[in-house]
Amino acid sequence: MTFTGITTTLIGLILLLNIVLAIFVVFLERRDVGATWAWLLVLFFVPIAGFILYLIFGQNLSRKKIFSWKDKNKIGIMDITKYQIEMLQEGDFPFHDERTAQYKDLIYMLLVNDRAVLTQDNKVNIYTDGYHKFRALLQDIADAKDHIHLIYYILRNDQLGNELLDMLVVKAKEGVEVRVLFDAMGSRRLPRKFFRPLIEAGGEASAFFPAILPHLNLQVNYRNHRKLAIIDGKTGYVGGFNIGDEYLGLDKKFGYWRDTHLRIYGKAVYAMQTRFVLDWNQASTKKISYQDRLFPHIEPQGETDVQIVSSGPDSEWEQIKYGMLKMISSAEHYIYIQTPYFIPDASVLDAIKIAALSGVDVRLMIPNKPDHPFVYWATLSNVGELLKSGAKVYIYENGFIHAKTIVADGKIATVGTANMDVRSFRLNFEVNAFLYDPVLVEELVQIFEKDIEKSHELTVEDYQKRSLFIRFKESISRLLSPVL
Repeated sequence: MTFTGITTTLIGLILLLNIVLAIFVVFLERRDVGATWAWLLVLFFVPIAGFILYLIFGQNLSRKKIFSWKDKNKIGIMDITKYQIEMLQEGDFPFHDERTAQYKDLIYMLLVNDRAVLTQDNKVNIYTDGYHKFRALLQDIADAKDHIHLIYYILRNDQLGNELLDMLVVKAKEGVEVRVLFDAMGSRRLPRKFFRPLIEAGGEASAFFPAILPHLNLQVNYRNHRKLAIIDGKTGYVGGFNIGDEYLGLDKKFGYWRDTHLRIYGKAVYAMQTRFVLDWNQASTKKISYQDRLFPHIEPQGETDVQIVSSGPDSEWEQIKYGMLKMISSAEHYIYIQTPYFIPDASVLDAIKIAALSGVDVRLMIPNKPDHPFVYWATLSNVGELLKSGAKVYIYENGFIHAKTIVADGKIATVGTANMDVRSFRLNFEVNAFLYDPVLVEELVQIFEKDIEKSHELTVEDYQKRSLFIRFKESISRLLSPVL
């Protein structure tokens, strides 16, 4: 066979493989319609490169059960969930605050879809500055007596990362159990030997979905984007801060880093601990078995009602997104949203627009600079639709805003790791705290209003003045948004 004949045959096989893959995407994967069309366009216009891109970005984890813990029922989650569901159905749930009872439909949904038990005795502190958050975390780690469990999407080999490592090594040498779970893609720049001092001291570290070969990780999607810290089973942290100097505002590109993180002391930490154990047992060969000390008795410390909600591509339901949708659709007075990326699917975008068109005071705050260009331009494209509906949009100017918060009507809020984008809703493993507490929510409202002072409002007139080149970038990014 001639060279031309071999080339023709090879091209034919590639095209045939492309057709088979396209059929697989359409008929077997049952993706979101927008994502399906986006992948078909990629496969059609760039058949060879598109196939490679699909292998890297397009794998589907839906309906796969990758998390398991045979001892989970020993902490009584099933029994508590069943009890709370029955009490809500019968109208006899023992709410200590009737203002929380107004959201019984949302609480019920999160119980049914995610077994997100409602706890009513939590003390919650809010951190918006990296320095204060990490001082508190490092102090809690220094005070740990039994165990330290950490999950971070990004962990850097820099000043903050090494300060944390040094503290963990000290605690491991003291006999405290230390476990660190990091995402292999988010922390891909981390040297392999980084955790050697911790392991030599008796601690443990594992990577989530590690690369098969160094610097070659085909699992670009489906990353563990959670940020959790559990100290002695009583204190938990959840929110947007990763571990790195940029989160202290030390990166010249981003400047001041504005984020939102929670420190929770109370029985909500049991759910955070359970989430850690599930994630750890997926990634590590050294499984965690149930022990009473992982779920110690916690005396009531506050009156904040909390549900810890997890979601991921392995789930049938998009739990965090559904919770956000319910919050938005239930709002009567105002909705304040802060997110670094605003690429919602049609259901969320429509819900926000309907709220704005119905007279609800909808306010969205986004950064003034991109950390991912395509994502930034897709965000601006979606912002235009909100402006048309009467929503107010603020561009944060004091550095980079990375907070992931929604506040509604002075009674309810959600803070966590999930951005308001398709990736967080469907592709990443996320965790959010849903908070029912007017006092705490008012604090978040005041934080939002102070951030407005460091922002400028983007008006419809300003938006319409953007150049043709910017409009072109927005259009391309919007087309790709289902797979960004």
